[in-house]
Amino acid sequence: MEPLRILLAEGHDISIFYANSNIAPEPEYRHRLSELLKFAAHEGVRVIEGNYDPAQWERYVAPIGRAMAQKAQERTEKPTSVAELLDDANRRNRCRACYKLRLCEAARYAHEHDFDAVSTTLSVSPYQFTDIIREELARACKQNSIAPDFRDFRPYYDEATRRSREAGMYRQDYCGCSFSIDEGKATRAFIKEQREEQRALYLIAHEAERKAEAEKRRARKAEQASYNAKQARKRDLLRQFKEQQRAQVLEQEQQLHNQSLPQTPLPDASARDAERLVHEN
Repeated sequence: MEPLRILLAEGHDISIFYANSNIAPEPEYRHRLSELLKFAAHEGVRVIEGNYDPAQWERYVAPIGRAMAQKAQERTEKPTSVAELLDDANRRNRCRACYKLRLCEAARYAHEHDFDAVSTTLSVSPYQFTDIIREELARACKQNSIAPDFRDFRPYYDEATRRSREAGMYRQDYCGCSFSIDEGKATRAFIKEQREEQRALYLIAHEAERKAEAEKRRARKAEQASYNAKQARKRDLLRQFKEQQRAQVLEQEQQLHNQSLPQTPLPDASARDAERLVHEN
């Protein structure tokens, strides 16, 4: 995506030559082509499909790959990146043959149909051999009398990845050839291992921080519990105080009520005796 955007922004009239006899199996080839055609139609760019001839690729490239695989390169150090994992002399020789076959096909077509120059999107991937791509593009263009326009598009790989994902485009998980299927599996296993190692190192490095943070959380929890208990005691004391005040108020009101009642005087003794004599007579 990014190589096309950059070249179009520079004012070039672009056609895409799809030369991928390396892709196996054929349904995968068709799937990728279909995705490219949809993208190119959206961008208004013409796509030219080269001759899909996997048999030619098998004759020209596969024997090199098989011969190289029989004498696998020994590693003295564990690779630290996918690029290092995939960068060995055996794969370089096989990929060079593949680049040469496909770039020669593209350069030949460009010369025969009066194009001005040939560039390639192969150099957008950090997992390809950029130096070999440059060499083989120059060789193919020289053989077919057309100008090479090599660009190192690797700085735009992350942006191309982001845009293609946002657009919901199909993203293959291996380069294309049968050899790269196994390499893709090895790459994914390596990435998984790297992530697990990085996570383990992260956990170790941050263990003290996690313990300190856990201790802070426990202290805050204990402090909150103590505060809640203190507040509960305050509320209980306040409730008791209010109840006492209410009882005192009721008692005072009762006393005032009693004092407000009228008092009936008791008769004295002489009056009581006179009243009794009257009743007796």
